[in-house]
Amino acid sequence: MRFLATFAAVATLGASLGAPFALPARAELLSLKALSAPIALSIAQTAYDACLQQGYHVSVTVVGLEGQPLISLRGDSTSPHTIENSLRKAYTSRTFRIPSGEFAQRVKDNPTSGQVHLANIVAAQGALPIKTGDTVIGAVGVSGAPGGEKDEACAKAAIDKVADQLK
Repeated sequence: MRFLATFAAVATLGASLGAPFALPARAELLSLKALSAPIALSIAQTAYDACLQQGYHVSVTVVGLEGQPLISLRGDSTSPHTIENSLRKAYTSRTFRIPSGEFAQRVKDNPTSGQVHLANIVAAQGALPIKTGDTVIGAVGVSGAPGGEKDEACAKAAIDKVADQLK
């Protein structure tokens, strides 16, 4: 009799502890879209070429869904910091799902924002999110052209070139 009471207590405790960890009735795997290496390479090359045609030596980084670098391209005659800056711009754009210039404006409007102190975040124009529909699946960051608006224009040219592949 004592064994049955102990077994019943353990079974009740196990059921109550397991309930918060039970799977929902319709648990499913996530279905995510991600940038392929060929599309990321095309974006990087197009951004680089767009700036080079204007006489700007730049570095370009494309980050993926989780902000991880997919392609980094350091242009000839670029300053050493441009590769890191292109990564940080792209990461910022991906993280906040907005152009990095918009984030820079937010920081300017609210300089006490703690977000600017997060790792790999930079308040500088020159990166755009890469979207499929309304979902951000990556970002492209450009660094090296004078003024962030020129970097951003090269990033936009690159996204525009692959727009049909992002649908």
